[in-house]
Amino acid sequence: MFALLEPANLIGTIAGVACFATVVTLAKPLLAGDRLVGRLKSVSNKREELRRKSRKELEKPTNLRQEAKGVLPKIVAQLNLRQLLEDSSLQSKLMQAGLRGPMPTNIFYFCRLALPILFGIAVFAYLQLPHISASIDKRWHLMIIAAATAAGFYGPNVYLTNLIAKRQASIMRAFPDALDMMLICVEAGMSMELALLRVSQEIGSASVELAEELSLTTAELAYLADRRMAYENLGKRTNHPGVKSVAMALTQAEKYGTPVGQALRIMAKENRELRLSAAEKKAAALPAQLTVPMIVFFLPVLFVVILGPASIQISEQFSK
Repeated sequence: MFALLEPANLIGTIAGVACFATVVTLAKPLLAGDRLVGRLKSVSNKREELRRKSRKELEKPTNLRQEAKGVLPKIVAQLNLRQLLEDSSLQSKLMQAGLRGPMPTNIFYFCRLALPILFGIAVFAYLQLPHISASIDKRWHLMIIAAATAAGFYGPNVYLTNLIAKRQASIMRAFPDALDMMLICVEAGMSMELALLRVSQEIGSASVELAEELSLTTAELAYLADRRMAYENLGKRTNHPGVKSVAMALTQAEKYGTPVGQALRIMAKENRELRLSAAEKKAAALPAQLTVPMIVFFLPVLFVVILGPASIQISEQFSK
């Protein structure tokens, strides 16, 4: 026992243990075999199993198409408003506004039929009031009713256009930041689907609309036969040149095998420049837009403040 505690024996024991640990460390990868092939094979088997389950679910005799129910769809179908008020670009506009499903289409056609009638009747009843009818010439009544009817007919289009513009503005405010986060995820080793899913979860606080579009793109990448269609659908739903350029760059990166991180870095820079140029454009147009409000609201008050005391003094001098 005491012989093991001698310095020479102790040093020899430590050296032997160290040599044994070194040999085990170097030989362990060789003895373990190729675990990567087994892991990839298990992942592939799991993916095929999930695909089989999803195909079985889709093959079930269930109607996956949404059918609008209620009074409005019946009215639209009975009056045949889809053909009477046909608009070829309506579906794309509703998609860009974030309105999906059959119900928004029925509401749009019903509003284009009902609002002109309601506006015309309301204005006609208003013009029949005694004090209004006496103050407005009879020759203007028909023109006012026609203007109200036209406003009711084109009102849904104007509302839909404004809704699309607000949605695009919300998406483009957060899109450069989303590209930066996507670049970080891709360079960290994530796939494109996982990167889009992660970014959609993080960007929701800045733009709910962008998070929704990225989530839809993630689902389409998983289920569409051609990944290019998912990127093209993203560009169509947003209808913005910045998003369309990013979708085209991602498509080319997957088609030709170019690095996705490099494409995302360039696209993030370009979108930041687009956002900066849009802000500079608004700032340059601000002086011209403020000219009329300044003339109407600021100058009269300024004249009253400057000329008011002088006019009071002049009137006092003349009264004396």
